[in-house]
Amino acid sequence: MTENKIVVETQELTKIYGDGDGVRALDGVNLVIRAGEFVAVMGPSGSGKSTLLNLLGALDRPTKGVCKVNGQDLQKVKDLDRFRSKAVGFVFQLHNLIPTLTSIENVEVPLAEEKMSDAARRKRAEKLLALVGLGDRMHFMPAQLSGGQRQRVAIARALANEPAIILADEPTGNLDSKSTEEIMDLLRQLNREQGTTFIVVTHNPIVARSADRIVTVRDGKVKRDEKIENVFLEDLRDFKESALGHAILDDTVPDELNELGIDKIAGQVREVLKKV
Repeated sequence: MTENKIVVETQELTKIYGDGDGVRALDGVNLVIRAGEFVAVMGPSGSGKSTLLNLLGALDRPTKGVCKVNGQDLQKVKDLDRFRSKAVGFVFQLHNLIPTLTSIENVEVPLAEEKMSDAARRKRAEKLLALVGLGDRMHFMPAQLSGGQRQRVAIARALANEPAIILADEPTGNLDSKSTEEIMDLLRQLNREQGTTFIVVTHNPIVARSADRIVTVRDGKVKRDEKIENVFLEDLRDFKESALGHAILDDTVPDELNELGIDKIAGQVREVLKKV
């Protein structure tokens, strides 16, 4: 897999739920993601970010437009289950581990249909669990693991078939701040050292900061698509999109906030926000 290889490409990707004037969850999204990128997809609830992830993962089909993953047009793929098992790894907010299987058995599940011996399957699962820092928890049941450890098992499982991309939907949504930091550090490590391509959906700007690039989706459209070069600049951009940021730009700051003195600096802040 070369550094410049395109692994995700969408052209006017659109998803409409319902008939007639249905809900336009995605509206003409054009997106290119290359091998080895770490991309965060952000947006408010109902913005279309999870719909985008479902289409990229072949969990749903678009109403119109083109969606290519690893060079294959998903509209033309006949066996989507087989395609998903080979090309896409999934990490969800809820780890979705099988509670009656040990860590190593959970990681082996995606390898069940592969033409490999039991010993080779077990060896790969052991290697992956060691890679995510759970070499000493291979034979633990999910109930015996912490939330962060269960998510590590889920990440190892997602890596099992060496997929072209890993799609992570709010992977830290159920974790505390310490576990969140550890999981995002792990994903960054896998991205840098293994070259794994990650697409992470999140509403958490701190989680998004772990990415190299942030795609912001709003009302089914891509509103921003920028590489992270300066975290402070990204903070300003996030503030610009906040309710207070819009109020300052529109000169509609509520009187109760002006009583705190915001009106004295609003003009200067407005000029800064216009530049980002």
